[in-house]
Amino acid sequence: MLSTALIKDFEALLGKANVFSDEADLQSYSYDSAVLNPVTPALVVRPTTTEQLGKCVKMLYDNGIPMTVRGAGTNLSGGTIPDKSDTVVILTNALTRILEINENDLYAVVEPGVVTAQFAVEVAKRKLFYPPDPGSQAVSTIAGNICENAGGLRGLKYGVTKDYVMGIEFFDATGEVVKSGSRTVKCVTGYNLAGMMVQSEGTLGVISQAILKLVPPPKAQKALMATFADVQDAADAVAGIIAAHVVPCTLEFLDNNTIVKVDDYTKAGLPVDAAAILLIEVDGHPAQVADEAVVVEKVLKECKATAVHVAKDEAEKFKLWEARRQALPVLARCRPTTVLEDATVPRSQIPAMMKALGEIAAKYKVDMGTFGHAGDGNLHPTILCDRRDPEEFARVEGAVDEIFNVALSLGGTLSGEHGIGTAKAKWMEKETSRGTIMFSKRLRKALDPKGLLNPTKLVGI
Repeated sequence: MLSTALIKDFEALLGKANVFSDEADLQSYSYDSAVLNPVTPALVVRPTTTEQLGKCVKMLYDNGIPMTVRGAGTNLSGGTIPDKSDTVVILTNALTRILEINENDLYAVVEPGVVTAQFAVEVAKRKLFYPPDPGSQAVSTIAGNICENAGGLRGLKYGVTKDYVMGIEFFDATGEVVKSGSRTVKCVTGYNLAGMMVQSEGTLGVISQAILKLVPPPKAQKALMATFADVQDAADAVAGIIAAHVVPCTLEFLDNNTIVKVDDYTKAGLPVDAAAILLIEVDGHPAQVADEAVVVEKVLKECKATAVHVAKDEAEKFKLWEARRQALPVLARCRPTTVLEDATVPRSQIPAMMKALGEIAAKYKVDMGTFGHAGDGNLHPTILCDRRDPEEFARVEGAVDEIFNVALSLGGTLSGEHGIGTAKAKWMEKETSRGTIMFSKRLRKALDPKGLLNPTKLVGI
């Protein structure tokens, strides 16, 4: 229980409108998008300047109170669920200024609460391009993307959030300002603390500002949809396109279960009788796009695609990609509980992983729809269930365990873009090593000796 005096100190700093203590308000910040039990925080505070943000961190540190920083709460691994009922949640959704978009030097400077899609639109107005596009981009924030190292549909060609972080300012556990990186293309001043903050999930500091790399937009694009009568043929086509030395902007996979449910909701005209579809986009110089599209079509046909459709205009292309982005929201409507995973394998192992997912779904008798960024090996097997049914959920947990075991056996990873949080922490040592876990714990202890920054997340403290 927080003292009345401390709550009044927060109200004096932030204003009463930005300090939330009512039970209904607190419950709104007790969960994220992971299938985990909610934890109601002791207080929620909402700084409106980065100076206030630093003071909030210092006040909590000085009083020995654990803190969890929250942007939009779209993460899928429990990273923004409060650790215990004495935790204070710090919201960054009022820190939404785009401080600079530099068209000459190709960078931008933003506050932590800037919404990803809105930022991309502002950048595009300057005829520049910010490629990271997580599925939650319409609401997710830049600092959250950095803390989770968010990916997205364009990750295959353009990389993920870490590839666009040039510099970060953040507050350490005590509220001191730390700066790392620069507006310059090259910077080797001191430790790469900006890199350390990427995918740190709020355990090493609180981001107050980010410098992000921008790039010129592609001059041309071409989108294709390939239909397959067999899932394994689609998986072989993914590996075949990469083996042909073509790196599409996007290379997405949807299985039949996902296709049917998405088309029923979006009316996008997807082939509902297909076992699987691939959505592919190549981009770049017009001549390169034309050449690569020919190669892609050839591979698709060699891999037994029953049809290859080229989007005739921008509107049709948008409709296809919007259908893909609706995959998770649509599946989530089908049953009370949605267990979304992102086990990721080397691209050449996509056929083996797809085969294994089918076998796992049958073995555990679970309703699984699979979609994802097949081009970079990042699949999202999504299990639809009801957590209130103990017998069913036990089968779901068994299926998830086996999904991770198979992914690791194929040289893959527990998480391509969703993070570890608390949801996947128990599997960390299986992928890394005992030494890795202990090294990470010592690092956390050195930077946060009181153990107040998101204490139980990743490896705990």
